[in-house]
Amino acid sequence: MRIYFIFIVFCCTSFFYAQSQNNIIANDSLKAQPIDPLRPAKAGFYSAILPGLGQVYNKKYWKVPLVYGAIGTSIYFYVDSRKQYNIYRNEYKSRLAGGQNNSEYLARLSDSQLISAQKQFKRNGDLSLLFALGFYVLNIIDANVDAALSQFNVSNQLAFKPTININEIAPSKNVGLSCVYSF
Repeated sequence: MRIYFIFIVFCCTSFFYAQSQNNIIANDSLKAQPIDPLRPAKAGFYSAILPGLGQVYNKKYWKVPLVYGAIGTSIYFYVDSRKQYNIYRNEYKSRLAGGQNNSEYLARLSDSQLISAQKQFKRNGDLSLLFALGFYVLNIIDANVDAALSQFNVSNQLAFKPTININEIAPSKNVGLSCVYSF
């Protein structure tokens, strides 16, 4: 019985709160903002030209460091892996030509270890480049979706209002939840 009482109090307070919100909306002058159908395309295009520019166009400035951090880190690892690959590759080529070793550490490695290291650094470089490309595409998609959702109309006219319906025929109470949209 106590649960029903709490539920009824909750429903009544929610109902009165929703009614007070409707009065505020009725007095407020809601102005429809024009929808620009090209806004998502512009944001995507700007991000494709310069990563992060679409986020600036959408006024989501906090996303710009994330975009450059993700793409920049991936490119850094690509460059580093490519540099290491070239070091091991040059050492292996030098050994095949019968030249001198470049460093003591590389002199201790066998030919198969040099080949294995080359494969590993080539794979890491390729993955880093793939991640950089993925973050670039994700940047474009994020700008496009954010621009499309920024035009989505979220108004207070759409509300959930708990209601209690009293059955006139039978002495029982029906409790329900309704979704009301005012035109």
